[in-house]
Amino acid sequence: MSFTHLHLHTGYSLLDGSSKIKELVKRVKELGMDACAITDHGVMYGVIDFYNACKSEGIKPILGCEVYVAPGSRFEKGTEKSAKRYNHLILLAENETGYKNLMKMVSKGFTEGFYYKPRVDYELLTTYHEGLIATSACLAGIVPAKLRQGDYESARAEAERLRDIFGENNFFLELQDHGIPEQKFTNQGLMRISSETGIPLIATNDCHYLYKEDAEAHDVLICIQTQKIVTDEDRMKYEGGQFYVKSPEEMKEIFHYIPEAIENTGKIAKRCNVEIEFGKYHLPKYEVPEGFTSLTYLTKLCEEGFKKRYEEESEELKKRLGYELDTITDMGFVDYFLIVWDYVNFAKAKHIPVGPGRGSAAGSIVAYCLGITDVDPIRYNLLFERFLNPERVSMPDIDIDFCESRRQEVIDYVTEKYGREKVVQIITFGTMAAKMVIRDVGRALDLPYSFCDKIAKMIPVGKNGRKIGIDDALELNPDFKRLYEEDEEAKRLIDLSKRLEGLPRHTSIHAAGVVISKREVDCYVPVSVNSDGTVTTQYTMETIERLGLLKMDFLGLRNLTVIEKAIEFINKRRRIEGKEELDIEKIDMTDENVYLMISEGKTEGVFQLESSGMTSFMKKLRPDNIEDIIAGISLYRPGPMDFINDYINGKKNPDLIEYDCEELKPILKATYGCMVYQEQVMQIVRDLAGYSYGHSDLLRRAMSKKKAAVMKEGRQSFVYGDKEKGIHGCVSKGISESIANKIYDKMIDFADYAFNRSHAAAYAYVAYQTAYLKYYYPKEYIAALLTSVMNRTDKISEYILAGKNIGIAILPPDINEGGGDFTPAKEGIRYGMSAIKGVGENVTEKIVKDREERGRYKSFSDFVERLSGTLNKKGLEALIKSGALDCLKGTRRAKMAIYEQIIDSISHEKRGRMAGQISLFDIVPAEDISAMEVQMPDLGEFDAETKLAFEKEMLGIYLSGHPLENYQDMLNAVCTANSLDFVYDKEEGSLNVTTEKNYVIGGIAETITKKLTKKNQQMAFITLEDLFGNIEVIVFPRDYEKYKNILEEGEKYVISGKASLEEESDAKLMAGKIIPFEEVPREVWLQFENRARLEELENELNEFFILNKGNAKIMLYCKAEKQIKQISIVRGISYSEEVIGLLKSKLGDENVKLVTKMP
Repeated sequence: MSFTHLHLHTGYSLLDGSSKIKELVKRVKELGMDACAITDHGVMYGVIDFYNACKSEGIKPILGCEVYVAPGSRFEKGTEKSAKRYNHLILLAENETGYKNLMKMVSKGFTEGFYYKPRVDYELLTTYHEGLIATSACLAGIVPAKLRQGDYESARAEAERLRDIFGENNFFLELQDHGIPEQKFTNQGLMRISSETGIPLIATNDCHYLYKEDAEAHDVLICIQTQKIVTDEDRMKYEGGQFYVKSPEEMKEIFHYIPEAIENTGKIAKRCNVEIEFGKYHLPKYEVPEGFTSLTYLTKLCEEGFKKRYEEESEELKKRLGYELDTITDMGFVDYFLIVWDYVNFAKAKHIPVGPGRGSAAGSIVAYCLGITDVDPIRYNLLFERFLNPERVSMPDIDIDFCESRRQEVIDYVTEKYGREKVVQIITFGTMAAKMVIRDVGRALDLPYSFCDKIAKMIPVGKNGRKIGIDDALELNPDFKRLYEEDEEAKRLIDLSKRLEGLPRHTSIHAAGVVISKREVDCYVPVSVNSDGTVTTQYTMETIERLGLLKMDFLGLRNLTVIEKAIEFINKRRRIEGKEELDIEKIDMTDENVYLMISEGKTEGVFQLESSGMTSFMKKLRPDNIEDIIAGISLYRPGPMDFINDYINGKKNPDLIEYDCEELKPILKATYGCMVYQEQVMQIVRDLAGYSYGHSDLLRRAMSKKKAAVMKEGRQSFVYGDKEKGIHGCVSKGISESIANKIYDKMIDFADYAFNRSHAAAYAYVAYQTAYLKYYYPKEYIAALLTSVMNRTDKISEYILAGKNIGIAILPPDINEGGGDFTPAKEGIRYGMSAIKGVGENVTEKIVKDREERGRYKSFSDFVERLSGTLNKKGLEALIKSGALDCLKGTRRAKMAIYEQIIDSISHEKRGRMAGQISLFDIVPAEDISAMEVQMPDLGEFDAETKLAFEKEMLGIYLSGHPLENYQDMLNAVCTANSLDFVYDKEEGSLNVTTEKNYVIGGIAETITKKLTKKNQQMAFITLEDLFGNIEVIVFPRDYEKYKNILEEGEKYVISGKASLEEESDAKLMAGKIIPFEEVPREVWLQFENRARLEELENELNEFFILNKGNAKIMLYCKAEKQIKQISIVRGISYSEEVIGLLKSKLGDENVKLVTKMP
């Protein structure tokens, strides 16, 4: 009598199931079972992972889902209570037909029936019942629900209805017993229905966690899902602790009175036989013009492109093209290349900027000739086999960068061309990583934030930036382990977190991945609908590829948008000047001025080179050719960074480079003896040991994935050769055994973080283009940069500063000069009106359009009348405050005083005209109208502080000045960081701060939010603004008590403390010391030639000190004697500009210095 679990939830029942698939399957095997089902709530997210895990452990996978069934039509989305919105039903795939029908049904639950949950209905159950076995589910199933209501006849009718849909012996009544009284009652009713109708019974356990001991961890997971804490009374709970994976013996004991219910589970398991087919491609067919096959059309396109790309048609180049076409044909990817060519061609025809290439595809001459890539693989020595290896049959991967703002147009084109049912995006899962899970569990347990934060921060960052798990952290961090062993509360928190760590937490959409399939996508994989309505696959990218579906990456690259906008500005000016338009594809890639600018660290806004670390690297490297940029992009990552100094030294002293053998020199010479690229590993094993490029790529992959068996075999072949594979080995080439092994060891160490040269070359190409534009057209380039980050005030501040550093003024917005975007002007860059808060694109477009059609705005009234119906009071106020109307007569203060009156007057006038009334404007001569307009009152202007506050309010930044400008010297002296260092760079995935260092930052307390902790202690959160942006400062209770009396919004402070890092988000500063600006210690140092000179001036100076008392200590330095003396006649003197100026006139500028120190 065998038992099989047929009702089982994994972690893919998001935040409801806590069983991890691999651990689950191992446990099933350990308990002596040979089959197991997966039935997650409403989804099939984990089906393929479950299938593979079962197969690897010799367990039969039964693929299913606990679907939600709508009471009526799935299209009805009413207001009924949650209990009536849906019922549960278990569906199990008996065969391939059933699996396909299950995918269809689960998909339509999302695309057609989603209402709180993905719901199917009886129409879908009837249409797609074939090949499926259904069971009545838990207490939430329709049959048990009717029994719970005391309506036996309805329960029986529902059971018969389901039996009739699925057929005899394909619908089962499900008995469950978790110690819940209601289940014992419903089980009686279910057995009665069975005896009266002949519908068979099965026994199941509603498994939501793996071990009995996991009940507490699962309860915490439910709290995380429902945003409750464990001590809350009114919350969702799984009572009784019986929802674990029980052994067959336990199940037989519980249902000893009905053995056939146990036996039937085994019978169902035997019936369920689904085999998933991997590696079979389902590529769509590209429709070629009449008279062509796919191959002849691809060949034609390549030959045409070849003539455009290469003026000299050498036989070697033609041979390379022919070899690639043959490989593409043999591997069955001709239509793949045509599909990619088609949408890239569409983008270029529509003037949508396309990147020069990305990833290994840049190594293909076919891609280059088709215009898919713009980096010449021959010029840059890129390998085709790194992209498409004839000895490793796998789908090619061509990722394309498009202009960020127009990427969707390309996706829409593909969707329309191939059909909406055949084009969907790809799902991703956010998981409960170590730090996050500790914080989540801590919240659910109602533990203090500071306690949980402290523990989470003990998780170190792994090599190459990899995330470290809790178990590894216990081994790596002695303090973490000590806390775990000595603190019971910490141990409980960590133990519960370990059980939940790694579980899927939520779904998201892959940043770029799009699937294009031969038929409707849900014929191959189930689909779901994201919160924004986007249809996605339910399987991840890796699974999609294994199942043979075509995956394309449509990436949005902001810098392509920047380049496009900059060139638009540049060519607009060049046309006015009568010059030829700039073609970015034809710029000189060897321009010395551009490389000099990069070498000097002037890389703000330059693609890939603008981070502080990369800027510092470029200053040391001093690149003078594109190869240095390619290498720089490859080296500046965790791991390869260790070789940066070797690379720089090699560049400076090429004669001192030592190669392990002469054969390495031509391979490593370009990178000064350092291994930098994956392609170099391939070239080494090919040139030294005689590997084919195909085999060399296989070995490179094995090294990067640390496949021990393959690496061991590879070492033997590399050193000694392998006749069967045609590998001659290093020894046969005269390279000693020891040297060959040494080289092999270096390759193994290196392969883990080696970079793809093709990708680096393509991105270096874009980096150079942006640097070129910045050097020769700085105004246009910075304007384009600012436009691209219009919604990010932190980046606007950064790029405004970059512009100021090269002498470009940022002018206020102007209705008569500017546009929606930031635009280059004669005096500088005009601030974009679309960046003004409260002024939308529609308004800015109308302002510009009306100005172009009817001329400049002559007066405030003229502007308001012309924009009447488009511009409301809030928008007009925003334009006044931002300075956009400064070009019109009247001060901002005067306009603020009368704008409502003018709007009301014009509105009244319009209503009168509509009613047919004659207005004064109709009878008064045009030249006299201006005299009748509302006159500007003479109120003067707002003070500078108010104007700055208005700019901050409307623009998010200070434009005409900054309240901190007068303190810049002091801030430069004491601060070790600024707010930009705490901003998470999404493009580079990095921060400029770490948890180890102490940071000092100064600024204005924009807001101070006070909160009570769980222990009823006060703490505060300060939004501190410096010259670059904002940073959140956390003041914990102990420090808050110390500083609460000096904290006030609008005041200026210098704050020191440690950085608090969150995953993929901006860092915060945890305050240690808080000092008001006026209390930051200063010292006035006065230097004298010798002691005699000091004594000569001493009396005069003492009188000066007494007259100008202040807070700055006075330090006297006698140069000849090298003696320092501190004045005691007064505690300190003033450090005002006037006082310092008088001292400098007396002693000389070079002998007076104001020093600021952080205590």
